[in-house]
Amino acid sequence: MADADVDRLTALAVPDWDEEFRAVPREHFIPDRAVAGHQLIDRSSDPDRWREAVYSDTTILTQVDDGAAPLTPDTTGLPTSSSTAPGLVLDFLRLLAPHPGDRVLEIGTGTGWTAGLLAARLGEDRVTTVEVDAQIASRAEDNLKRAGLAPRLVVGDGAQGHPEGAPFDRVHVTCAVAGIPAVWAEQLRPGGVMVLPWAPVQVMAHKVALTGLGGGRAVGRFYGDTSFMMLRSQRRGLPRLTGELRDSIGRVDPMRIAGADRGLEVVAAALLPGVAIDALGAPDDRVGLWDPGTGSYALAIRTGGEGPDVEESGPRSLWAELEEVYLEWLGMGSPGRDRLGLLVDRQGQHVWLDRPDNVIGGRDG
Repeated sequence: MADADVDRLTALAVPDWDEEFRAVPREHFIPDRAVAGHQLIDRSSDPDRWREAVYSDTTILTQVDDGAAPLTPDTTGLPTSSSTAPGLVLDFLRLLAPHPGDRVLEIGTGTGWTAGLLAARLGEDRVTTVEVDAQIASRAEDNLKRAGLAPRLVVGDGAQGHPEGAPFDRVHVTCAVAGIPAVWAEQLRPGGVMVLPWAPVQVMAHKVALTGLGGGRAVGRFYGDTSFMMLRSQRRGLPRLTGELRDSIGRVDPMRIAGADRGLEVVAAALLPGVAIDALGAPDDRVGLWDPGTGSYALAIRTGGEGPDVEESGPRSLWAELEEVYLEWLGMGSPGRDRLGLLVDRQGQHVWLDRPDNVIGGRDG
């Protein structure tokens, strides 16, 4: 292992995680064949290129379609496991901020590298990591052994946490969720911290850190954008049209909605729970919505005329509902994401404005 390779990656982790990055080399956790930046890396045929990818700030894809399809540079399969870019790993570890003696529950073992970093800092007996895919878990166990580590690795549904080991001082989630399972907050010690990627309406997620309040409650804020694969039990799938298509003219320019501050997306998650919305947070001339529960679908396209062209199917008029949410958000003063936060309790997740007791849309889960 060349020191220059390690130094290049370890430099990202200075000053708080550099010792762990050096003690747990990423190369122990990357398979001989993987995909980095839409390019196949193969340790046997091109070891220099493989090592360059391993010791770069790049996400490396290690599985598609739950292992049912081979890895290729031009794969069209659904990415289902990866080694997250080290800089993004660090973002969440710094939000997690584990202290000596903390017991950590990790949801989503993946290659095992993050569990290894946590074990190197806290000790193997302080880290429990849960992986739903038995094949991935087996490989992670082998990877950890190569690094000389053996945290507790459980094969199971991460959405259930690990009640046998609760309470935990930290809960570290490495997959995105649209709905935060209440059991995670229940398994978090009062005063403990949970970090996770929250993706309530689209692929682009929000970094979230929540603090446990006891009684199955946790509260916290947003810390920027991120992107992770979804928790397997919360994958949305692709829209499916139901019923006849309806055409109409909308009121609000889709570009106004698509280009709004991401605070609008958070408010939409509260007022249109369960509805997937694309193209939010970046200017676009069209916005699509889909409700998996009813099969309702809508697409609004900017025309420059009296209003956007709207095409819909299913029982709900989703574009009109989103227009109302947008107008309500404007009426709140167009709050940015920095003024919003999340509260999780046994009834579900709730978005709040300015303070946790000011919940948007009520608290009926």
